[in-house]
Amino acid sequence: MSRWLDPALSPGERADALLAELTLDEKVAQLGSAWPGNPEVSGNVAPMQDVFARGGVPFEQVRADGIGHLTRVFGTAPVSVVDGVARLVALQREIVSETRLGIPAIVHEECLTGFTTLGATVYPTALAWAATFDPGLVERMATAIAEDLRAVGVHQGLSPVLDVVRDYRWGRVEETLGEDPYLVGTLGTAYVRGLEKTGIIATLKHFAGYSASRGARNHAPVSIGPRELRDVILPPFERAIRDGGARSVMNAYVDLDGVPAAASKQLLTGILRDEWGFEGVVVSDYWAIAFLKSMHHTADSAGAAGALALAAGIDVELPDSLCYGKELAGLVRAGEVPERLVDRAARRLLRQKAELGLLDPGWVPDAAPVDLDSPRNRAIAREIAEKSVVLLANDGQLPLAARKVAVVGPCADDPLAFMGCYSYPNHVLPRHPGLGIGVTAPSFVEALRAEIADAGIRAHQGCPVRDEDRSGFAAAAAAAADAEVCVAVVGDRAGLFGHGTSGEGCDAPDLRLPGLQDELLEVLLATGTPVVIVVVSGRPYALGRYADRAAALIQAFMPGEEGGGALAGVLTGRITPSGRLPVQIPRHHGGSPGTYLSAPLGRNSEGISNLDPTPLFPFGHGLSYTTFDYTELDLSPREVATDGRLCISVTVHNTGERAGEETVQLYLHDVRAQVTRPVLELAGFTRVALEPGRRARVTFTLHADRTAFTGLDLRRIVEPGTVEVLVGRSAADLPCTGSFDLTGPVRETGRDRVLDTPVTVVRLPG
Repeated sequence: MSRWLDPALSPGERADALLAELTLDEKVAQLGSAWPGNPEVSGNVAPMQDVFARGGVPFEQVRADGIGHLTRVFGTAPVSVVDGVARLVALQREIVSETRLGIPAIVHEECLTGFTTLGATVYPTALAWAATFDPGLVERMATAIAEDLRAVGVHQGLSPVLDVVRDYRWGRVEETLGEDPYLVGTLGTAYVRGLEKTGIIATLKHFAGYSASRGARNHAPVSIGPRELRDVILPPFERAIRDGGARSVMNAYVDLDGVPAAASKQLLTGILRDEWGFEGVVVSDYWAIAFLKSMHHTADSAGAAGALALAAGIDVELPDSLCYGKELAGLVRAGEVPERLVDRAARRLLRQKAELGLLDPGWVPDAAPVDLDSPRNRAIAREIAEKSVVLLANDGQLPLAARKVAVVGPCADDPLAFMGCYSYPNHVLPRHPGLGIGVTAPSFVEALRAEIADAGIRAHQGCPVRDEDRSGFAAAAAAAADAEVCVAVVGDRAGLFGHGTSGEGCDAPDLRLPGLQDELLEVLLATGTPVVIVVVSGRPYALGRYADRAAALIQAFMPGEEGGGALAGVLTGRITPSGRLPVQIPRHHGGSPGTYLSAPLGRNSEGISNLDPTPLFPFGHGLSYTTFDYTELDLSPREVATDGRLCISVTVHNTGERAGEETVQLYLHDVRAQVTRPVLELAGFTRVALEPGRRARVTFTLHADRTAFTGLDLRRIVEPGTVEVLVGRSAADLPCTGSFDLTGPVRETGRDRVLDTPVTVVRLPG
């Protein structure tokens, strides 16, 4: 038996043994991928998919020398779980039986809002996970997704997205976990744990800087400095690798200060591997290597593009083998590309195959049909949806007591409004209209009618999401005028590359509601009937013009197939709202809005600039149907060495008449530093469930490393000085404040720096 087949050896030893048996062509083939069936589909789910598909070659030619990855066997065209499993097993058997050494492929799929395939549960978008501020719940969801993927023979999921939001106009805001690196890192790491502990390889996207593109345009250049990169963009990736155990990273499409991420040795080798010690596999975003030639113009051939990416540190090309193929092998034979670079990447990929059991003797495809929209899945989706709804404002109209209700708006009776651009119903099924949406998902109107069956509910679209059609205004206004209350459900329809108002390639020129929806709201408000505005969207929209006129404002970030019931439950009071904003809600629609994580000059500067960036609703904001008080802040000790830690405690009291959940948030402010620092920075959070009249003592254990930043010389340091502590319910509502002093020398933090803030909750008697 060949040594590489021996399961008693370590994965690294088996990879080395197999590598020694491979020819150059076979090694290069392991660095590539195949997308069977892609040339036959119409429409794009990846940028310029149709262009690249025209040059597709038959699968038997692609896999002649072996193959590294199989791309989206389930997620490309509609296929039942039974047929998908059969197709996958057949492809793997062909690879094993028709290649010299019979090395199976790693199978990857998208899984951002659940397994992206026909009939699978559509969970809320990542921005909705973020609104829960609940890492345990996110991990449970990821575990359920991973179990479904693994059951049908998939090995790798292309999630989570760890891009930190920098501009709300960017189309992919819905895919992110918000605008704070600690929130993104905490929830992203929880998602990674759920996949990895179940045996699915998690893939961190998009490394790095994608969300900071100029003008919020998809694939636009990124021109941030090294300090913003290291203090804002990179920390979630570092934490998901170190604390979550992520085994794969995907590059970003962008160029960072003129260097495409796909060709950046500084990013993909210097930071990722040399600084952080990452030992997994770097995969390219779809066609990112080919873009080095066609879009970035830093290579003059496919082989040259492959050489650049390989040297930078990309190990596997997805979704097809365009640049890691015969041309690259020719450059190696000509001595223009060192074969050791091919060996380096191939060894990483083969080691991963050994870890997955794909190199075990007698391996056969292990897959079986399962219920991809099981009651367990739907229960998790429902819990996330319910916990993610954010009550922004309420003049007392909610919970809804009226029994004569007008429900108006383009998102009111369309369940697709609840689903993100990477959900199968919005990602693939628009090309197959005869199949419907593939899952059971009641619209808001249907859910509200079920919730209050004795009410008279009239529903009108009013206007489309983005088309300029006012023909429905009159009927909508008449229904509102005749009702006790009007619920206006407005927002987005997710899509791809301009076919939606939110999603990949659906960037916004400003933060007005799409189409004529602002006009529709004005028409409804003019009737004099109280209007509850419900925004179902993938990004925050400017709502300042309605702040003093709406009876209530609710924000939902595409809450998935169970979103209708979650929203109806919050409006009627069956559910006490507990969602919190992972992004701010702007007051004004224009300009390029900044996030809460800004230095002093990023805040309002009255008398210096006439533009006030203060949001309508701050980061972390969210109301409840009960009330909570914060008291008895204690810091111990108040002097902490630059390598020490302290405890920060506060008492939270439910002072209302209903049970509820409060999200307790800890912020820090570095009073004086050698570089400008954020006015506020989230350092810890936890959800606390309390019955009426009950109290809890919440304690954060803060290590000095959590105050670290990138100093003048670009070293990450903990600097002595005073740090203010602020605890409360949002970045603008922090009733408990104090401070502590960091003492001792400036200390440089290393690879082992503390990245999280543990929290304990003790329920108090009485």
